[in-house]
Amino acid sequence: MGATHDIGSRLELFVDDWLIESMDGVSLRMHQPVPQEIAFQDIKPWESTTNALLTVEKDGDRYRMWYRAGADGNQRAAYAESADGKNWERPSLGLVEFDGSRDNNITLDGTVASELSAFRDGNPAATEEQRYKAISRVRHRTGDRDAMRGHASPDGIHWTVLDPDPLLVAPEDGTRPIFDSQNTVFWDGLRGHYTAYLRSWLPDGSGNTDRGHGFRSIRRSTSEDFLHWTEPKQIDLGDSTPEHLYTNAATPYFRAPHIYLMFPRRFVPERQFHADFDVMGASEGVFMTSRDGTQWDRRFMAPFLPPGPDPDNWTDRSMTVARGVVPTGPAEISIYYKEHNRRPTGRFRRGSLRTDGFVSAYAAFSGGELVTRPLTFEGSELVLNYGTSAAGALRVEVQDAEGRPIPGYALDDSEEIWGDEIERVARWRGGSELGQLAGQTVRLRFAMTEADLYSLRFR
Repeated sequence: MGATHDIGSRLELFVDDWLIESMDGVSLRMHQPVPQEIAFQDIKPWESTTNALLTVEKDGDRYRMWYRAGADGNQRAAYAESADGKNWERPSLGLVEFDGSRDNNITLDGTVASELSAFRDGNPAATEEQRYKAISRVRHRTGDRDAMRGHASPDGIHWTVLDPDPLLVAPEDGTRPIFDSQNTVFWDGLRGHYTAYLRSWLPDGSGNTDRGHGFRSIRRSTSEDFLHWTEPKQIDLGDSTPEHLYTNAATPYFRAPHIYLMFPRRFVPERQFHADFDVMGASEGVFMTSRDGTQWDRRFMAPFLPPGPDPDNWTDRSMTVARGVVPTGPAEISIYYKEHNRRPTGRFRRGSLRTDGFVSAYAAFSGGELVTRPLTFEGSELVLNYGTSAAGALRVEVQDAEGRPIPGYALDDSEEIWGDEIERVARWRGGSELGQLAGQTVRLRFAMTEADLYSLRFR
């Protein structure tokens, strides 16, 4: 018997095989977001067709967006907000002058904060004067090495520089010492530290990291106080095929914060779809996950966010996913991304998925079974997020540590489940009560036909 996983009453997603011992006729399949409305498109004079590098958070009863507004080469930090995550407004902040006026949504000039990445700080030790924090890029602060500067704010709009000295300097380890693109940062309440994912570079087989050689990549650094950071280290992607991955959009999943999600931009620099386009490259969003922040599961090599049939999405840095996954409905979560980069119609769009709907354990009409690893739990009922076809169904058996059906919870005792629900309580002939098994080592066996299983939890 393998190690027992104590999942308590937390939500577990089937984004990897951490909870899975065996699958027969079942496989994990990734789901792509459904394009929704354009968040906003009309480009203001202080913006440009390369507006990008979004961060989106749900903050109380409003949604907040920080992004790069890059007119005339000045990578200003701008701010937008929404009541529903769908209809966005640029508030007039009156903070930074542009072309003789402060009637704009600029929070910081690019000379103060280039490529700002902001977040609401959930650290209980953070003061209200520093409830929001951010990092931004300082170009070539130390010789030819980029650095990261820290910022703090009471409201996410009025920012001060934390320290004139950089928080982080690009390592001098033979790789290209640059932090260009969006570097993400957030407070990890479960692990009790701040986490940053930073733009990096991997050598090619010859060790060369000059432009045209090697691969764009991602480093990780942590801090207990936001001021002193560990040396940035390359994340571990296992034996996956090397690719250009950056603008990482890393975030803990808000419903299961022990699981990190990442949506890096996969960049193919040698391709040019439009003969009249003067910038090389094609890009798309990809998806990967981690349970420790260092080792990342890169099993899904297909795109999470492909350019699709719209020819204007086949430009060099379109389909870049924003940092942030937010709830936008009772059964819906949303991401945001850049379309039509460098085109006059450059814009941000929302994409939706079902709640927990990144990946599912899927069985076709021919049927299949999934058995979990040994686990212990807290709670009195099992709640499933699932979907079936009209002819599909799933049933669940509770087994003991040795894989024997527990009397009253065998597959034949299970109520057949069919439909499409975010929360469905599993039932057996004797009801749904599982409290007498809490704390004991059990396994779950799912028999599935034309069904997707997205997540489970005990409550």
